[in-house]
Amino acid sequence: MSTKAIQLQEWSRQRPILGSVLKGVHLSTGARLLANNLGVSRRLEILELSQGLELRTTSWVGRIVLDDITISIHPKINGMPLLNLLRYAYKLRHLEFYDPSIYGRTQENFQDLILQQLAAEATELISRGLHREYESRLENLSNPKGRLDLSEYVRQAGQATATLPCVYYPRTTETLLNQVLVAGLQLGAGMASEMTLKVRLRDLARRIDLVGMPKYLDRELIVSAQNTIDRRTEVYRPSLTLIEMLVNSQGLSLDGHTYGVQLPGFLFDMNRFFQALISRFLAENLIGYAVQNEYQLKDILAYDRLHNPKGRRSPTPRPDFVVMQSGQIMAVLDAKYRDLWENNLPPYMLYQLAIYALMQPESSRKSIILYPTLNSDAIEQIVVLRGPITGELMAEVVLRPVNLIELEQLLIARGGPQVFHRRAELAHRLTFGPIG
Repeated sequence: MSTKAIQLQEWSRQRPILGSVLKGVHLSTGARLLANNLGVSRRLEILELSQGLELRTTSWVGRIVLDDITISIHPKINGMPLLNLLRYAYKLRHLEFYDPSIYGRTQENFQDLILQQLAAEATELISRGLHREYESRLENLSNPKGRLDLSEYVRQAGQATATLPCVYYPRTTETLLNQVLVAGLQLGAGMASEMTLKVRLRDLARRIDLVGMPKYLDRELIVSAQNTIDRRTEVYRPSLTLIEMLVNSQGLSLDGHTYGVQLPGFLFDMNRFFQALISRFLAENLIGYAVQNEYQLKDILAYDRLHNPKGRRSPTPRPDFVVMQSGQIMAVLDAKYRDLWENNLPPYMLYQLAIYALMQPESSRKSIILYPTLNSDAIEQIVVLRGPITGELMAEVVLRPVNLIELEQLLIARGGPQVFHRRAELAHRLTFGPIG
């Protein structure tokens, strides 16, 4: 059966027009169910029309297979700039890749970029020497070591043997951290699109050579492994972050609940990446301010206690970032992974930020959307909110661009007072706007 390949970019649409491979295509029952789940989870909208399929992408990128159709969704930024921003956002190490040519193929194989980084991290861990933990063992030994287990010795006193029951503590690599690492490498080998990368990941898993392995690799197990990290094992954190990305990319999460639906492919949420990128950059470079992530604006919206017959919990707005100084809110910001210079502002984004703006004190009713762009001409845009009767200015929603190329160049620049000053200037401009 021949495979039909569809190439799309983030936040784009492809219709079943004449000449398109989507023309006349209809889904099987299983693929239709998966397509519905992808739409509900806002990862990819797939409309089955009489003339064929229509695809609408969002902030999720990667590759998905539906029947005989392979859909590839690419980020606008790719290659080394994307890799550098990913490394910064998720605190990954700058390690050399086994196959440097992957930089140029990122547009085709986004997941392979993640997997190449995982392979580099695993190679570094193996070359350093895998972490070992002491394990308690009780064995009957002909050459005693450790300490004699007296209670067991007494119990076996009537038996004529040439061994003694000993308790000893060998160091073993059979730890949760190493088990999750191997499971992640095996998962990655199954996801890689390039044979050389598949072979490398499988070879790394075999080199670790563990006996015990977890039955399931899920987010809860990864969190358990992350909770065991201490100063001795901090070098494992980047690998677990990458493995968590892989696991999250393969399951559907609807309304906060994870369902056992395995995706035939890889989908990565660029919105989460952009939020992590902005969070770290502002926290490190916004001098004199504190940046709170997903800050809860309590007591802003509430059910009237006399008119809440079902006893429902009041909604709590949570903007991506709140910038504070001396306990006072100075700015409310949301990171939206959609180029609002090239694309229209969706109403739901505007309504959300309008509420944040109206919640501010009357003297500073403003909220900010930070969005990514590659266009050097992009400048700030402002949507004003006016009273429906008087036309009085009530609040502002600011659309502020973050030039990803400019940010990447600033992050890879060598340190020094001038570079630190430029980073601080950019952080201040993203938060409070251009000076003057």
